Amino acid sequence: MSEEAIGYDASHIQVLEGWEAIRKRPGMYVGSTGERGLHQLVFEVAGRAVNEVLAGRAGSVDVAFTPDGGMRVADDGPGVPVEAAAGDTGSPGLEALLTRTYAGAGPGGRHDAAMSLFGMGPCVTNALSSRLTAEVRRDGVRWVQEYARGVALTPPTAAGPATGSGTTIAFWPDAEIFGTVQCSFAVLAERFRELAFLNQGLSISLTDERTLGGSRPVRFRSPGGPQDFVAFLDARAGAPVHPDVIGFEQEDPRMAGTVEVALRWCGSREERVRSFANSVLTPDGGTHASGFRDGVAAAVTEYARERRLLTASDPDLGSDLIGEGLTAVVSVKLDRPEFLGATHGLLGGDAVRACVGEAVREHLGTWLERHPEQAAAVVGRIVRSARRA
Repeated sequence: MSEEAIGYDASHIQVLEGWEAIRKRPGMYVGSTGERGLHQLVFEVAGRAVNEVLAGRAGSVDVAFTPDGGMRVADDGPGVPVEAAAGDTGSPGLEALLTRTYAGAGPGGRHDAAMSLFGMGPCVTNALSSRLTAEVRRDGVRWVQEYARGVALTPPTAAGPATGSGTTIAFWPDAEIFGTVQCSFAVLAERFRELAFLNQGLSISLTDERTLGGSRPVRFRSPGGPQDFVAFLDARAGAPVHPDVIGFEQEDPRMAGTVEVALRWCGSREERVRSFANSVLTPDGGTHASGFRDGVAAAVTEYARERRLLTASDPDLGSDLIGEGLTAVVSVKLDRPEFLGATHGLLGGDAVRACVGEAVREHLGTWLERHPEQAAAVVGRIVRSARRA
């Protein structure tokens, strides 16, 4: 063993906290220093504003590309408390929100949209931006504070009277950190559209002010929720096998959450099934997606046997046979989601699979019984495909 190794002690350990730790290893906090991480900066800030709406404290969220290359996120909530201590507000003060890791509400439960990778929120965006400005309109006063690379340049300063209330955060991603600092309108629009479909009553606008004269805001709002989502995904999928979009929502205490499902079969052969947990897309699926397939296969098999579309010697219709032409949205909102992996791409939790499977089997089975003509078209198509396989 070398003398250098023998001499290793606590003085050799470098402790990084707050903005220093985030800037040292940015990929650990936003996923990458490429486009994915760049867009995550927006989601870390927008997530706080979205959850204000979902909690009933705000009515809308407005996101904009600014002409000078920044991003601006505004809400019309009560405004972040400006005082450093939480006091009797129950919320972190502005500086704590923008500088302290885990100063926010944490990962949240079923009533939050989990847009932050680790529940840290705007402090991550602040640390990875060349500059950030925060404006708070609260109790009739307009407060402003500026930061550079996570460090406050000024304390929160009263800048005059305020009209209305809310919080606006504008930031400029740091070119020293990211390979590109130009966010994609299409990427942000897709994510905000998803959020609106998955959370009825949520209203988000996206505006690109970089073009000459600016552009009209695109507003995302969905009264029909996941059923509207399925119709949107089906827009180019050909004629539907049945006109109705089947949908339901159910709470189940066994998984401490709710499941919401919408589905329809179309004439195309492509399968379009999207699964979400606490409004996060789970591209690798998980227990909610598996439970959905279990439930659909069970309901369709049971109906086919009752109508003698399957003989006694025919095997059950497996989950691999139900997907042809199927468009579906499977959304669970859980108090304690068990994501497998840091990027939240896969959902765990054995109870979730059983609960989702039972709910889908019950509700789809009821729909098939009540709509015999549409059911015959759906189940007959699946059975014919199974026999050709």
